[in-house]
Amino acid sequence: MTGRLAQLWRYPVKSMLGERLPAGDVGPAGVAGDRRLALRHRGTGRVASAKHPRLWRGLLALHATGAAPGPVRITLADGRAVSSVDPDVDDVLSRVLDAPVTLIDRPPTGAVLDRADPDAVLAAGLTAEVPVDASPLGAAAPGTFFDFAPVHLVTTATLARVAAELPAGTVEAVRYRPNLVLDVDVDGFAENDWVGRELRIGPELVLRVLAPTPRCAVPTLAHGPLPRQGAALRVPARLNRVAPLPQLGPQPCVGAYAQVVRSGRVVQGSTVEVG
Repeated sequence: MTGRLAQLWRYPVKSMLGERLPAGDVGPAGVAGDRRLALRHRGTGRVASAKHPRLWRGLLALHATGAAPGPVRITLADGRAVSSVDPDVDDVLSRVLDAPVTLIDRPPTGAVLDRADPDAVLAAGLTAEVPVDASPLGAAAPGTFFDFAPVHLVTTATLARVAAELPAGTVEAVRYRPNLVLDVDVDGFAENDWVGRELRIGPELVLRVLAPTPRCAVPTLAHGPLPRQGAALRVPARLNRVAPLPQLGPQPCVGAYAQVVRSGRVVQGSTVEVG
């Protein structure tokens, strides 16, 4: 089956809003410049992630842009901006997030982030104390800030299937933070069946699909001007609760994780072939 690359995204700082790109290079560490920086809590040593929304949902009010090797520009909710190379960047972000943080470009040894139980967050609310698991970083791409794999993709069909269950009839791709949005003639949640298959995007890039992507509470949160939307998690929890990996129980899943078999440059509209 064939289709096209509908959208290409990168997120220069982990858990901050990112930027849509007209074109980009994709290599072993994903889209060039993706998740190149993160925030580390000076007290706990944990990498900050909106997967623990009680502490870090404010990250999704910040907007990060910029290609390597240049600095990353972080625009704050009030419109002010700070650069990743500014001498006071840590102080500015610490004040905005009300937590002592340091901007880092490599994960510390044994780096982990906290992932709140998404069902518990839905039931108890964003500010409630809920069960939290410590998740290691860099399993598929050592030395990176990726939770599991360097590429996350979702089909327009899956987004449309979720949107069909929502009163507004739409759901924004950015809620699920994909790198690639693929417009392929398939049914919703077809990504579940792509595990182990290869995708060719453009003349060069080849990906191998690793697993469906289990969803945390992040899609439910406000993303900049986008309001909270609990149904962005409730709908896949009802329609597509599957076990993404043998060691995990059923999880609400949207999209899939992939690794890069052959690097390449892609542009919006590139041909997609599912092997």
